[in-house]
Amino acid sequence: MGCKGVLVHILSSNRWSGIERYTLDICRSFIDEGWRVAAFTRDARGVDTLFREAGVELHHAPLHGFFDPSSAVSMAKYMKTLPEGSVIFHAHHYRDIFTVLLAKKLARRKDIRVVSTRHSVRRGRDNRLFRRIYRNTDAQIFVSETAQRRFLDTWHGRRLPFPADRMHVIFNSLYIESSEPLPEPERGPVTAMFHGPLIPGKGLEVLIDAMSLLKRTKIRLKIVGTGQPDYVDSLRRRALTREVMDMIDWHKHTKRPLDIIGGCHFGVLPSVKEEAFGLANLEYMASGRPHVTTANGAQKEYLTDGREAFLVPASDAGALADAMRHLASDRELRLRMGAAALATFRDTLAWPRVLPRIKRAYGL
Repeated sequence: MGCKGVLVHILSSNRWSGIERYTLDICRSFIDEGWRVAAFTRDARGVDTLFREAGVELHHAPLHGFFDPSSAVSMAKYMKTLPEGSVIFHAHHYRDIFTVLLAKKLARRKDIRVVSTRHSVRRGRDNRLFRRIYRNTDAQIFVSETAQRRFLDTWHGRRLPFPADRMHVIFNSLYIESSEPLPEPERGPVTAMFHGPLIPGKGLEVLIDAMSLLKRTKIRLKIVGTGQPDYVDSLRRRALTREVMDMIDWHKHTKRPLDIIGGCHFGVLPSVKEEAFGLANLEYMASGRPHVTTANGAQKEYLTDGREAFLVPASDAGALADAMRHLASDRELRLRMGAAALATFRDTLAWPRVLPRIKRAYGL
């Protein structure tokens, strides 16, 4: 067929998120190496556009999960068209793994390798259906030790319902041509930046409260992202109530945040939920920017407090404000921490370091 193999990703979300970014990076790498790369999506423009631009072959299905046999039938028909050899189906939710496994059975394609990635911090599910899903998945990737540890808590002290050697902890990374430090803005006030989905759990309320403690400084804040209108309105009302609306610039979501990080001096990612990893953290690191983040998840696995970032307790507006004030008032500190962040990214988290581990999980 003129290519090394076939890689197919399953994306059942209709909006762009870190999962889609992670998947697109893998797809680009395998296209570069001569693979045929495809994706099943829900025909969502917000997801399809960048995959199509990257040369990914797109197929559409409802992808409604466990009670959606039509998606499995469509996928099985596609599987039957694929040649024997290296064929990998990679999904990012266990409901989609179920669809892939059903399709594989319908297509009678025992040769297809099925891979999952766990992007969240949740316990595994110990029932007959999920035990069967785990047992029939050829490789389970966890984006951090934190994610794997929480998943395995379900079977603490008991035998696992699947082979332990199928688990792989592989940190997230970024597929970028080069990672170079971005110079700080030459003009204007010191600017902090949050980017990501504007959803509960990201600590945006805490961030706005921290800004209210920084009124006497010249710090500005960029909030870059989109969310449900009612929730975004609640954030704006909070900023008005705290009298910090004039300190905040609001920007719409961008799929290329590296293009705008150069306009800030440091990042701030004050999530109050337990994070499985955090691609946004990497984007600041790859740009040579320090950031302030919470220490309530996997952040501690790749960041050292005071070296690449300041790690603060979740939901603590005072600690968040103190860390932001510290970075804003000391340019030499920002440059030193930014250089350390870039070095850590290059040494341990850059794509050439991570891709070989993904290939091993793929059985290559």
